[in-house]
Amino acid sequence: MSAVPTDDRVPELDGAPLFLLDELPDTADLLVDGAEGRHAVDVLRLTPGERVRVGDGRGTVAAGEVTAAGPQGLRVQVSARHEVPPPALELVLVQALPKGERGPLAVELATELGVDRIVPWAASRCVTRWREDRAAKGVAKWRAAARAASKQSRRPRVPEVTDVLTTRQVCGALADVDVALVLHEQARHPLARIELPTSGSIAVIVGPEGGLSDGEVVALNAAGARPVRLGPEVLRTSTAGAAALAALSVRTRWA
Repeated sequence: MSAVPTDDRVPELDGAPLFLLDELPDTADLLVDGAEGRHAVDVLRLTPGERVRVGDGRGTVAAGEVTAAGPQGLRVQVSARHEVPPPALELVLVQALPKGERGPLAVELATELGVDRIVPWAASRCVTRWREDRAAKGVAKWRAAARAASKQSRRPRVPEVTDVLTTRQVCGALADVDVALVLHEQARHPLARIELPTSGSIAVIVGPEGGLSDGEVVALNAAGARPVRLGPEVLRTSTAGAAALAALSVRTRWA
């Protein structure tokens, strides 16, 4: 049995900081050590008596009070545990690989705006190319960005970042989502007027700096993706996904 009370309510501790551990022990006393502990002690300067949350990034969150802070990390006395269920509507971002640091930026923004799954996409016009020796490092960097942004935005579930997919693999994966929307500046239908579900899954597909090729547009349409536009402006690939996710969240989660 759990050492502290457990329920399924979202913990409300007036914006208490959130720390993530790979595994969350089922004990009344927790140690936040390593990089997380150093950040808590050296950067946030947390002291005994302050309220914090500690989670596993998969929906389990322990709320409690700091009892000690020092070189070993942060010691937390747990007062309650919470199981935060996944949202009824899953938001998926299929993100063409941006160049440089714009990739982690796209992941960071999408995470803060509620994305549940991020799919790196090797589109034909991507400037960045993740060869076999770079793919693992690229995915790891995106996953680290998603984890850091989850802590910053204090969300209990870290979004999944998949392995990089080809266009053919992306088209195949769209069979598993309920609605697929591809952002395109020449689309006739604005995103604001698209009928959206309140449960299931929605995928937003964002092309690279050079835009989608004609072949990709045809392939995505054939796979069920509907072209939509955000507005009259053409956004960077690193920010277009965030803008679309914000619009979708307003209509489906924040209303």
